[in-house]
This record gives sequence, structure tokens and C-alpha cells, in this order.
Amino acid sequence: MTSLQLAAANLLSPMTLCFALGALAAWIRSDFRLPEPVFAALAIYLMLAIGLKGGAELATVRPSDIVLPILAALTLCIVVPLWCYAALRRFVRLDRIDAAALAAHYGSVSAVTFLAVLGYLDAIGVSYEPMVTALLAVMETPAVVVALLLAGRGRNAGHSLGVTLSRMLSSKSIVLLLGGLAIGMLVGQQGLKPVKPLFGDLFLGLLCLFLLDLGRQAMEQASAWRRNGFAIALFAVAAPLLNASLGLLAAWLAGLPQGSAVVLATLAGSASYIVAPAAVRMALPEANPGLYLTASLALTFPFNLIVGIPLYAAMAAALYR
Repeated sequence: MTSLQLAAANLLSPMTLCFALGALAAWIRSDFRLPEPVFAALAIYLMLAIGLKGGAELATVRPSDIVLPILAALTLCIVVPLWCYAALRRFVRLDRIDAAALAAHYGSVSAVTFLAVLGYLDAIGVSYEPMVTALLAVMETPAVVVALLLAGRGRNAGHSLGVTLSRMLSSKSIVLLLGGLAIGMLVGQQGLKPVKPLFGDLFLGLLCLFLLDLGRQAMEQASAWRRNGFAIALFAVAAPLLNASLGLLAAWLAGLPQGSAVVLATLAGSASYIVAPAAVRMALPEANPGLYLTASLALTFPFNLIVGIPLYAAMAAALYR
């Protein structure tokens, strides 16, 4: 399958098309909107399902096989926010707080983009290792901590780094993801069979519903682009390309096979819009949400969904040829 065919397959997948439908609904000012409790329930379901599946698969992995990949992932969590912060300060001319807020989003990862790349790899028949879910789990928070240190907020008594980190680790997404991993590892593939109809068979369908509303949210945030300028838009497209390249290199150095390398590259190239916004709102309340939400959700997320994932797969194919 050529790179063009791969891109077309991703563009025409139900997940991508549902995202596009949600964006179209917002653009034509439809009254479509998932009720907030439904959207929250879908988010809970997706996080728990990711954890359960990944944990059950991790139960078959030797600990020694995951040490280097996790070290590679943690290295990315330090390098990415550092270069993003420096570039945003020097070239985009953002102040310290807004630069740190954006660096936190681009150093952290998107669980929905992770799901999209797994679905893409399954669709094109490329295998990946079961421990990739652990990479998602370890990459959620470290970059946010690095970015908050760059912002110099650890000295603030009201929003100390320790309090912020504690609240992040007890947040819904982290608890469900890590808890699901633990449960999956304890019960294994056999133990998950009774709940497979819910957490396996229905998974992609419920993900489509989640992406439908995310498409609406992304289009509504995109209206802020004019206020935030061309430089932010350029960063929102250039950053995932550079970060994914770093992720691909890290995967290759860590000895990951091609499919898992695509996953790590996609994680590195993604931007958080669940964990990072919650942490930034709490620790850096003066940061401009029009900047970090527009960049991560309205620009980087659809870019990765439509263009980035097939591109990273093609880059990995060239590297591993």
C-alpha cells in the first residue's frame, strides 16, 4: 500500500469521518451537541477500556523488554517541552506563562490520537507490541511538570508544584488509565473475556461518538485562530512533525519494531487536551486558553488525525526498510 493509499484509508475511516461530521455540524451552526454527562461518560469509558486492554496485553510482556522503551518515552517528555518552550519564547514571542502552557500541552500526549493510530495500524495490518499502552500512561504527566518548572510556579504557595502534581496524578484520566492497566494485568486476557462485548466489541463505535463531539469542539475553538495569529498556527503544525521525528528516532534507538515505533512517534507528535488543560487551568490560571486549546485541539489534533498518522507510518517504513 502506497503512502497516498495509506493517507486515503485514514481519511476515509469512520473515526476521521465522524470527527469531520462534528466539525461540519459546528460550521453550519447545527444545534448538535452531546450532553455533557454523555461526553464525560464516554471519556471515562475510553480511558478505562484503554487501560484494561493494555494491562491484559502487558501481562504477557517481560519487564526487561519495556525498560528501554519507557526510558525513551521519558526522555521525550523532557526534550519536547524544553525545545517547545524555547521556540515559543524566541520565535513566537510569547511570555513565560503562555509559552510554558503550550509546552505542557505539546510535551504531554493525546489518548484519542493514540487510539486513532492503533486503529490505523490495525486497519493496514501492521502489528505493534502490547506495551505501547504503558508508554501512553508514562507520557501523560512528566512534561506538564517540566513545563510548570519552566514557568517558575513551583514557588507559589497557592499552586505549588507538589499540589499540582498530586492533583494531576489523582485526576480522572490518570486514575482510570493506571487503574485499568493494573486490573488488566491482574486478570489477563482470559479474565477480560466476560466484559469483551462492552470493552472490546463496542469500543470503536463509542470512540466514533466521542470524536463526533470533539470535531464540534475543535471547530468552535478554531474561530480563535484569527486572534492568535499565524505563528501559533505554524507552530501547531510544525511541532508535531518535529516531535514525531524525535519519537521515531527514540523508538529506533530503543529497539522498538516498526509498528510500535509509529505509536511512539504519534504519541510524541500529539498534544494533550484533557490532562494538560486541567493542570494548566489550575497551576497557570493566567495562561490564555485561546492559545493552548486552539493550537492543541483545533489545529494539531485534526492535523494528526488526517495527515500526521499516515505520514509517521510512511516515515517509519522508510526508516525500517
